[in-house]
Amino acid sequence: MIPSDTARGQEIQERIVSRLEELEFPPRDVFGVRLALEEALVNAIKHGNGMDPSKQVHIQWRIDQQSVHVEIEDEGPGFRPEDVPDPTAEENLERPCGRGLMLMRSFMTSVDYNDRGNRVILEKRRDI
Repeated sequence: MIPSDTARGQEIQERIVSRLEELEFPPRDVFGVRLALEEALVNAIKHGNGMDPSKQVHIQWRIDQQSVHVEIEDEGPGFRPEDVPDPTAEENLERPCGRGLMLMRSFMTSVDYNDRGNRVILEKRRDI
């Protein structure tokens, strides 16, 4: 558990990335996990908890030789991922919203949310 502070989020991100490097995950996997974690943590801190220092972000992770599994949950009201506009649609090309979700989906093996939309479950299986 960390406070709603992006610096603390970066510390967790670096711990997870360091472990992937120790396990010799391919550089592309490490890059993708780093990017997805950064997006998910920033979303939880900024959008979910509204940068409220009294709110926490709960993080759990499990890493083995084959995969990394990370759950990030904020104390916010949640959201519906399907309501986020497609950033590749012509009318949204110049709008910033939705790009982080698109990046997470493109780099991770799976990206799921709980029903409330305040917990994201990221999984990356090692590329061979």
